[in-house]
Amino acid sequence: MLDIPEDVDSLTNFKRQTADDLRRRQTTGSPLVLTVNGKTAVVVQDAAADQPLVERAARTDRDETVAAIRDGLADAEAGRVKPARRALKALARKYGIPTSDE
Repeated sequence: MLDIPEDVDSLTNFKRQTADDLRRRQTTGSPLVLTVNGKTAVVVQDAAADQPLVERAARTDRDETVAAIRDGLADAEAGRVKPARRALKALARKYGIPTSDE
């Protein structure tokens, strides 16, 4: 949970108190939102707190990839396929790409 007074600060202040801010991130695990001219510019987060987010993103990517492969296999089994050369020619026509047989 973001604590606005503690977890949002200007980049200028962060430069002045970097060591203290980094210690606070390691202690609390909460991110620090840095602003430039009053607008959000960057988020600083402790590596240990970030690791679960990285792992979750990797699982999501993997799950989406597996789902896409399953969909492709189901299309192939159901006969919803076309020869690669025909598909590539159709894409070339659609995007105005010259082919060797033209």
